[in-house]
Amino acid sequence: MGELVDFPRNGSTGGGYLARAPEGAGLGVVVIQEWWGLVDHIFDVCDRLSAEGFTALAPDLYHGRTVPNSEPDGAAKAARALDLERAADDLSGAVDFLQAHRSVRGHGVAVVGFGMGGGLAMWLATLRPDAVRAVVPFYGIAPRGSSPDWSVMTAAVEGHYAEHDDLADADAVAAFEKQLGDLGKDVRVFTYPGAGHAFFDDTRPDVYDDEAARQAWIRTLEFLRAQLG
Repeated sequence: MGELVDFPRNGSTGGGYLARAPEGAGLGVVVIQEWWGLVDHIFDVCDRLSAEGFTALAPDLYHGRTVPNSEPDGAAKAARALDLERAADDLSGAVDFLQAHRSVRGHGVAVVGFGMGGGLAMWLATLRPDAVRAVVPFYGIAPRGSSPDWSVMTAAVEGHYAEHDDLADADAVAAFEKQLGDLGKDVRVFTYPGAGHAFFDDTRPDVYDDEAARQAWIRTLEFLRAQLG
């Protein structure tokens, strides 16, 4: 359904996967990859958003590299090696490209991210408060090694987290929600009973939770339409 595209990013060129709204212009959403890279699951999320009337762009933060989901150690290594300065250029370039694209209507975009991408989505909301109006992190809080300035964020936040997740456990999620709430941010968090990390990834039967994924998707669509529409 979508296509691979190039876009300007701080004096050079970035790339990603673009899925356009099927009828003219739709609300713009940046989709941020998990630590596996720009894989089929992320393509599918973009396509599903397109089918719901959005125009979605997933920037390729690994620049052509992917890691099989049978190799979590390799994915963890790739995530640790991610250059945050370079990633910031990719993400900001994706925001600018999407805002200016003829298949996007309205001012501002939303950001949806998964795992590593969930943390990057929150970080992007602090880097581009001028443009990011809504952010939806799935089982992610902040990029490793970063200290986001949450005070500058203007986006509304809807987080989706698993009851059983060592990477974003209940205490960390509660502290994150409280921190944003104390700053007066518009934030709501859903935790899915019985679910584990990556419960939304239907390409991984070992972790996929059909009911949690269904509920999270409905809530995400409602939230994006309310914030961008």
